[in-house]
Amino acid sequence: MTDENENLPAEAIGEDELQRPQPIDDPISDNQSQDLYQVMRHTIERLEKDNTARGDVKILSRTIRELRYAFKVFRPYRRRRKVTIFGSARTAPDRPDYQAAVDLGRRMAAHGWMVITGAGGGIMEAGHKGAGRDASMGLNIMLPFEQGANEYIENDPKLVTLKYFFTRKLMFLKECSGIVCLPGGFGTLDEGLEVLTLLQTGKQTMMPLIFLDHPGGSYWKDLGKFIDKQLMCNGMISPEDVALYKITNSVDEAVEELLTFYDVYHSQRYVGHQLVLRMKQKLSEEALESIRTNFADILKDGTFEQTGPLPEEAGEPELADFPRLVFHFNRRGLGRLRMLINQINGHPLTTTPDPEC
Repeated sequence: MTDENENLPAEAIGEDELQRPQPIDDPISDNQSQDLYQVMRHTIERLEKDNTARGDVKILSRTIRELRYAFKVFRPYRRRRKVTIFGSARTAPDRPDYQAAVDLGRRMAAHGWMVITGAGGGIMEAGHKGAGRDASMGLNIMLPFEQGANEYIENDPKLVTLKYFFTRKLMFLKECSGIVCLPGGFGTLDEGLEVLTLLQTGKQTMMPLIFLDHPGGSYWKDLGKFIDKQLMCNGMISPEDVALYKITNSVDEAVEELLTFYDVYHSQRYVGHQLVLRMKQKLSEEALESIRTNFADILKDGTFEQTGPLPEEAGEPELADFPRLVFHFNRRGLGRLRMLINQINGHPLTTTPDPEC
């Protein structure tokens, strides 16, 4: 455990960002990235030879500079778990959604987590207000209107200002261990549904995704009804895909969903064609047999094996004592994979929704 983490509760300590694959299905490598630097240099040479338009080169140049700086800012906090909070920049402080975001930020900071928001007003400001400056990180966006940094993150070294939405979105997801969406406009819907798409397609490491409304609110409940009626009933998603997210009107339930996801489950890696789930404690033989019986449908072949760390995972010695659940995942049943993680944590989903179609 690194020095910056030694006074944090265990529930706030995640995996080593330096060893985290991006994207999730990238293989583990012992290389020190020199091969990738060479590829980047070769790509730049090709851009010159192709007489690439200046406007296109400006996009690439700005993207690399933005991400390099963002990586540097986040680096000191790489092992500390973080929750990203999305929501409207226009939500007034007297609104119940604002108060819910304040409560959520405060509660997660008390558990040692940091809070990432878009650094603006409304829900973003509320999340930072609750967390406090020390536990806040911001990813601001340059807009011709309304998007200055809020008072709780302004001029903080943990604030990054970005030009492009796509680089900002990458950092929102790359650096967090969970996502909470409160009600918002087009941007919030875009962010929440993109996360859901990435989880459903296996392009994002499995993590809790929560759609949080204030008590009595129906913003996300109405979206859930639309998903059930239009997407599930028309065969556009699988019934198990709804396990990828949780809709709730309770901050208590949102906090519980974030924390219990990491009760036993810790992280995941692909080693060759095998998916490796790292766990904080060993599964009983009864629990392992239950998984073999109930989740055989997500296997491409073989079965579920409980092992120690694989030789390819030697780069993360702090996880050497964690048992592993290793299996050849079919890479299709991501909703079922989330259900498997719930079962590992001792919180199985006993049924999947059966909407009236």
